[in-house]
Amino acid sequence: MITNIAAYHFTPIDAPEAFASTLRARAEALSLRGSVLVAGEGLNLFLAGDAGAIASFLAPLRDDARFAGLRVKYSTSRQVPFARLKVKVKPEIISFRRPGTTPEQARAPAVEPATLARWLEQGHDDAGRRVVMLDTRNQQEIAYGTFAGALTLPIDKFTDLPAALEPHRDALKDATVVSFCTGGIRCEKAALWMQADGMDNVLQLDDGILGYFEQVGGFGYEGACFVFDERVALRPDLTPLVDQAADAA
Repeated sequence: MITNIAAYHFTPIDAPEAFASTLRARAEALSLRGSVLVAGEGLNLFLAGDAGAIASFLAPLRDDARFAGLRVKYSTSRQVPFARLKVKVKPEIISFRRPGTTPEQARAPAVEPATLARWLEQGHDDAGRRVVMLDTRNQQEIAYGTFAGALTLPIDKFTDLPAALEPHRDALKDATVVSFCTGGIRCEKAALWMQADGMDNVLQLDDGILGYFEQVGGFGYEGACFVFDERVALRPDLTPLVDQAADAA
């Protein structure tokens, strides 16, 4: 079986070009495929390969003090779901174009998957407030699945989110809003922006949908989670929606 990982980490990177070159060389030497994005604000990666090769790739990152808090989400597939390795340097590891959305001092308040599942089951948070799940992904991704009753927005890219959310802000004032996305990076930026923009009732879902599937399963979620590779989407048990081996046959 092939090991697939998804991870991001916000940390200042003074020389992103040089760091990207180092990661490219390491991934190529280990025959890994996928995508690696590096920016001055941090790292975002989706990689696949042999389990030992993945461990060898991650080991130096975990030894680097800048990435001490790196959280990695794992899944498996029968084949490598990426055609090649892509390593890029960008202004942001996920483009949002809103100042103050990099957690330089502290992360936005978060809720753990197990706590969220309990809230969804009881119908409110621990303070008795209703919980509104806010999907920060685009329409293409949402079509494959989302949390039951989630607030979904008609956006094609992440930068569209602020304008699309504006008509809903008054209706959300009495709720605990939980922003969520695939692996956590977009909902983290979105939660920081909303907090800075006057919404003090917003939390991010720690580790996103994939972390929720890994830690809790599919409780309260309908469908699958779109992923950016040849598996297309993952079910709550983290199995691919598309069977690559069957397609190849």
